[in-house]
Amino acid sequence: MDRTDSRIDLNLFRVLDAIYTYGGVSAAARVLHLTQPAVTHALKRLRDHLGDPLFVRQGNRLLPTEKVRTMMPAVQMHLEGLHASTHAQRHFDPARLELEFTIGFRDILESIALPALLKQIEREAPQVRVVSHRIAADDVERELRAGTLNLVVDRPLRAGPQIVRQHLVDESLVVIMRKGHPLSAQLKRNDYLAAEHVTVSPLGEASALDVLLRQSGTFRHVRLVCQHYFSACQIASSTDLLMTVPRSYAIHLSSLLPMAVVPLPIKLKAVPILAFWHESTNDDPAHAWFRQCVIDAVTKGIAP
Repeated sequence: MDRTDSRIDLNLFRVLDAIYTYGGVSAAARVLHLTQPAVTHALKRLRDHLGDPLFVRQGNRLLPTEKVRTMMPAVQMHLEGLHASTHAQRHFDPARLELEFTIGFRDILESIALPALLKQIEREAPQVRVVSHRIAADDVERELRAGTLNLVVDRPLRAGPQIVRQHLVDESLVVIMRKGHPLSAQLKRNDYLAAEHVTVSPLGEASALDVLLRQSGTFRHVRLVCQHYFSACQIASSTDLLMTVPRSYAIHLSSLLPMAVVPLPIKLKAVPILAFWHESTNDDPAHAWFRQCVIDAVTKGIAP
């Protein structure tokens, strides 16, 4: 008696889970490190096998059918079991990684962390590629959820419960100015507020310091707004403008530019720096290894 072959490629359920979790083929492809056509083909095979459309489009998202909603708890349970059993038996070796990781970094953190990070990656995982770019705070959760960002290191951000947070270090602020500046010997609060300043705003937002000052009814005179910290620091080191920067960055630049570094004459709490990532990558050994590399580079670069 002929029987229809009921065997099915279990990898198709990984695709099903990714589309179900991230709401689209493109996002699933990024998370799975597959091409979009490959995910589309896998979805078609699964539809043919199960005799159900599985997802229906609504706007930019694919919504699961009733069949998918019913079967997903069991599918995810078994996938987690398979994942746990295979990872328990497999030794993770970063030297075999051939992945690209994307970090959301501020300009300053690039200068502080990337040199040390690259050295470690070249030593431990020479085939890994790293992409760093600036991202607006309002886009962080969406990009992490979609898999277009793997990790963000920044000040405290608002994000949902699927975004994991880890406090890394606290960063204090100092003031830099050209060597020989009349205020370099002693900078008082009134002198600081009366002086002209250069600030940085790559995305057009007000600086966190100016927001805090305005909340207390205090203002400073910003003469120039730059896109990048290094160019702003170059200007501060060659004019009478003052520049307020994180202490670690000022120390980093003090050997490169002719500038004086003095304490900020306004009492402020240190700024916490955190790492953010999506919970779906929390237990993945490759992502865990890369996160630790970044965390080590940031904390060592900012440590007092």
